[in-house]
Amino acid sequence: MSDNVYANLFLDKLKLLKIDLIVLAGYMKMLDPVIVRAYHNRIINIHPALLPSFGGEGMYGINVHKAVLDAGVKVSGVTIHFVNENYDEGKIIFQKCVEVDDDDDEYSLQKKVLVLEHKYYSHVISEIEKGIIKIG
Repeated sequence: MSDNVYANLFLDKLKLLKIDLIVLAGYMKMLDPVIVRAYHNRIINIHPALLPSFGGEGMYGINVHKAVLDAGVKVSGVTIHFVNENYDEGKIIFQKCVEVDDDDDEYSLQKKVLVLEHKYYSHVISEIEKGIIKIG
């Protein structure tokens, strides 16, 4: 099945179910532009670093934390953003920082960032539900 056929089937199902918001978490494939355009500013994603730094193709999971440490920055964190047609380039909705300690390795940094992800993603989704953060 071609990607375009799949995207249209997926889009039809989203419309049938009257989906207002698409929440991605750990989804590492680019969404078809047909879906992104149909759900402009109604698809959100979470990224384990402070965008626009440390984003883009290949910047996921432990790769992000290694890149942060290699860059020698003193803070990292989490970014929640709208999804557009490019990896990690959609409008930023929310960011929260965590200090990068001298003794951090990629795994300890990953754990710190994961705490932020678990705490704040649900918070942002709740604010969208309440209309505090506007979508669409």
